[in-house]
Amino acid sequence: MKAVGLYRYLPIDHAESLLDIELPLPEPGPNDLRVAVRAIAVNPVDTKVRAPKAQQESTPRVLGWDAAGVVDAVGRDVTLFKPGDRVYYAGDITRPGCNAEFQLVDERLVGPMPASLDFAAAAALPLTAITAWEACFTRLGISPDGQDAGKTILIVGGAGGVGSIGIQLARTLGRLTVITTASRTESASWCRELGADHVIDHRGDLVAQVRALGLDTVDYIACFNDTDQHFPALAELIRPQGTIVTIVENARPLPVELLKSKSAAFAWEFMFTRAMFRTDDRIEQHRLLARIADGIDAGRLRSTLGEVLGPIDATTLRHAHARLEAGHTIGKLVLEGWS
Repeated sequence: MKAVGLYRYLPIDHAESLLDIELPLPEPGPNDLRVAVRAIAVNPVDTKVRAPKAQQESTPRVLGWDAAGVVDAVGRDVTLFKPGDRVYYAGDITRPGCNAEFQLVDERLVGPMPASLDFAAAAALPLTAITAWEACFTRLGISPDGQDAGKTILIVGGAGGVGSIGIQLARTLGRLTVITTASRTESASWCRELGADHVIDHRGDLVAQVRALGLDTVDYIACFNDTDQHFPALAELIRPQGTIVTIVENARPLPVELLKSKSAAFAWEFMFTRAMFRTDDRIEQHRLLARIADGIDAGRLRSTLGEVLGPIDATTLRHAHARLEAGHTIGKLVLEGWS
């Protein structure tokens, strides 16, 4: 089968940073689906895993953790899907990724693809939808059934992949008042289209801008951009006994003591945790992806597809990685079909 992989971890402008390769067709394990991959999306995790380092691989490493495709074969214990089903998923970072014509993935991490979407639009969703869902509804404890309607959330980094679906989940399912940040006119417009009630600039004074909206504090904070830079402001803005969640690694120690007087909590969200540690609740990712699909098909949610760049091959993937590393994408970058 065709695939894109690497042997060395190189700068993305190096011709061998990602290579077109051929691999044997994998055989599904007991709980696996073998999926014929039709479209993939790229995420910052791809560029971070591929980032330059001395390590070398004796066999090619295949990246990619956002896909939509068709079930080709199933393992003996599979009960949720059958061959021919259209599915979407992010998968497991400890296993070969979706930059291949066929991929094995545990059925508990897979959702039924939204019936109203094509493969490209569906591939834009899984990793960021899982991340945003777990951040909002698991880590922050917001009700996905609207029981916290009218409360406020600040989403730092609204125009990226996670922010784009996070705005929708918080506004449509949570029924919250959504304040988000964007630094450019086009990204601010994108956030408003997705349902943000207020858009402020994360290059400016967040505290002053939130208070200019008539708010001393906010009920929830989700940081999807530069935890180091924004943490002091977020600590000042979170309500007493509130929670801040982040998905962005800090480069230096965070001043968590700023949260003490408020008895505020700080949480991490990493959507690969369930797969990496084989937790007993892996099925929750299947369930939440099914609920996202229902929301899409009912018209309450929309895909966060930003741009389809071309077919799945090393040249197009190198271009996608370079675009992500430049840091100016809106929505998700997707590749569809095999060249």
